[in-house]
Parts: sequence; structure tokens; C-alpha cells
Amino acid sequence: MSASEPVAGTVAVARRPKESPAVRISRRTLATAVVVAALLPLSACGTGGDDSSSGDASGKIQGDITFQTWNLRANFKPYFEGLISDFEHKYPGTHVKWVDQPAEGYADKISAEAAGGSLPDVVNVSPDLAAPLAKAGLALDLDKDKTAAKYRSEYLPGAWSSTAVPGLSGTWAFPWYLNTGPLFYNKALFKEAGLNPDQPPKTYADLFKDGLEIAKKTDGKVATLSNVPAIEDFGRYGVPQMNKEGTAFAFNDAKGVELLTKYKELYDAKALDPQALAATPESAGHKFLTGAVAMNPGSALDLKNFKTQAPSLYKNIGITDQITSTGHANMYVMGLLVSSQSKQKPAAVAFAHFVTDAQHQMSFAKKVAIFPSTAGSLDNPYFTKEDGTDETRVRVAAAKSLKTAVNYTPVLFSDQMKTALQQEVAKALQGKQSPKQALDNAVKACDQLLKQG
Repeated sequence: MSASEPVAGTVAVARRPKESPAVRISRRTLATAVVVAALLPLSACGTGGDDSSSGDASGKIQGDITFQTWNLRANFKPYFEGLISDFEHKYPGTHVKWVDQPAEGYADKISAEAAGGSLPDVVNVSPDLAAPLAKAGLALDLDKDKTAAKYRSEYLPGAWSSTAVPGLSGTWAFPWYLNTGPLFYNKALFKEAGLNPDQPPKTYADLFKDGLEIAKKTDGKVATLSNVPAIEDFGRYGVPQMNKEGTAFAFNDAKGVELLTKYKELYDAKALDPQALAATPESAGHKFLTGAVAMNPGSALDLKNFKTQAPSLYKNIGITDQITSTGHANMYVMGLLVSSQSKQKPAAVAFAHFVTDAQHQMSFAKKVAIFPSTAGSLDNPYFTKEDGTDETRVRVAAAKSLKTAVNYTPVLFSDQMKTALQQEVAKALQGKQSPKQALDNAVKACDQLLKQG
């Protein structure tokens, strides 16, 4: 039951497994490449110079820099070309070369650039892609650089700290756009099960209770959820994901076992869709569209799909907040990393800030369903006033939750770790091992992967 996240390219909102294929590539590959890169002479165009992550970005803003995005050209070419033109006009003597990489293999591309000493000056990254670059000293520490650090107060605290890496002190990317999303539910299915369609579950206790009730009243024909718990679900339940030092995982504590035990109860009662073990965002969404599942996470973008693909569902659609025990919704973050090896650090920092300042984030947010990470932007009437449509209702609710939202996915939680957790959770749900044993095994596997890189 994960919330939505920004996806490079379409900037659409989706459950975490639907993120760009690039993010699903092992971080170990990237980490290995950047460690090698740290030992190589860096001489590619747009990069080079000292190898300190706290390099000085003061000085005249001038020169050529390269800006790399993640599959954004197809849908937003005019926007970015205009943005670059405005920057170059504001800072005469600068020139920005825009390179847009396809979604497939994006992490591999970054690792190749890092290993070859050609990491662009400004790079579009998610927190998990920023982490290995920061560890290898290839990312500028925005907290140590005086020029970059002065911008810190312009961003939401949670967004600024989203690239914090355990074991390192610093901030490794300018926060860019954020995303989160509501939970949709089918009012008709709630009513058929004898539940109040205007009172959806607000707590996990309510969710588990209502889920079992719906399964019972429909003889297991209608499930409430269609996805197994992922790492961010443990976070929203209040489970500590790592120790304080960030050297080991900790989601196998009593509260973590409690959550998985509750999901096991749902699975046994068919309140968790039987196909959840192999579900994809597409299959889960289809189940919701056809009325086989009562609840599904999503975004304002989904409402348009409901209108055209499932009018009957749209007439009965309910919209509620993410369920959380912490009081903080989950959010996803995209950022702009500045290469510590850039020959033109002043221009690189200035451009990364230019793209992510309040004015330009607001402009981008009005073109697509994402949210700005800048302080105060979410108080704009665009994010606070409803006009009677479901679209604005979703936008206003999401914006409100983002003010205190948390990125519950640890930056060190790699895709291999996600797979390990998913596999152990599946075994527990199938009764092949206890929830406690499953989480112990998952933590052991993740700790081993953490030590490897």
C-alpha cells in the first residue's frame, strides 16, 4: 500500500515498483563504478579540476556546463529549452548543454560517466542514485560549499535532507520536485460490505478490520489491497528501518513483525489479493478498475483514467489520505546533483539553483502533477484552494501532507535489497516461514549487501 512517487520522463505518479527501469538497476554496480572513478583522472568536457566534494563554487558565473536529465525531453522540451535560454540570458557568458538520457539504463549511464570521468556538471538523480556518488566524493556537498549552503532555507527541511547519507555529513543534491498521493477506494464495494462508504479507514487498525470485513462479506471475491508491504510501508507503520548509525537494518523488530503478521492475516482471508505476490502497478491498477480490489494508491492523474476507462468506478470513487501510524505521509524526491569535479562550479551551482528555485518549480508544477520542494510554495492558492473538482481535491490534500512528509525509503536501500525483502515477505505470506523469520532473513541479506557496497 505504498504512496506515489515522481517518475522521470512522464513525471507521472505511481507505486514504487513502477519507477523508471533505471532505478531498479543494482546500486552496487553504480557504487563500484564511482569508486573506480574517484581514482581516475577526470578530464572530460565540463568536468575536471579538484576532487573535493566541498569544492568552492564561489566566483564568476560563466563558462560551459552540461545538464543531464532523466527521460524528460519528449514531454518537456519547450519548457527546458526556455529555462536554459532564460539562465543564459541572466548570466551572459554561460552556455548550458542539455543532455537527456532514456529511462532504460539510466543508472548504468551514470556509472559509465562516473567511471569514465565524464559525469555532467548537473545531474538529475533520485536520492538512492546520489548516495554512491556522494560516497565516492563525486558530488558537491551543498552544506560545505558557501555558495550553495546559503540557499538551504529556500527548501523544505525534509526535502533538503532527503539525500543525507548515513556515515556522511552533508547534502548532496538540490531538492527538485516532490510527489506523494492519496489512497483511492471504491465506495460501492464498501457499501456492499456493510461499511460506511464515507468513513474509509484512517488507521492501520481500521484498514485491517475493514479489509477482513470486505473479504468476509464477498466470500473472498473482493480484496482490499493488491500489494505486499514494501520498505516504505514499514516506515509509515513506525518501524525503524536502520540503526542510528546507519550501519545495519532494523525493520525486523517487534513492530515490523506485527505489520507482516497483520498482512499474513489479510492474505489468508483473501483480503490481500492472492496475486499480490507477483503484482505490478499495472496489474494492481487493473484489479482496482475492474472492482476486484477495494483500495489502491494513486494520484490526480489516475482520476482521468477512471473517467475514461471505468466511468462506473469514477462515480463511486472515494479519496482519502495515506494511512500512517507516524502522522507523516511518504514522499518521493527528485534532485539535481552538482559534480564536485566540475570546472565551472559557480555556473553549475547557479544553474541547479535556478532550475529548482521557487519560481521555476512552481512553473513546472503547473505543467504536470508534481509538487515543488521550495519552502512556502505549497501555500500558494494553486495548492490550497479547491474548485469543486476531484483533481484539485487530490492536489490540495497531497500538498498539505507534503509539508511534513518523509522519504521512508533509506538512501542505502538498494534494488537488490528491495528484492530480498519482497522474496522473504512472500514466503511469510505463503506460510513457508514465520513473519519473524522472514524479516530476520531479509535484514541479514540486506546487511550483507550493505557491506558489499
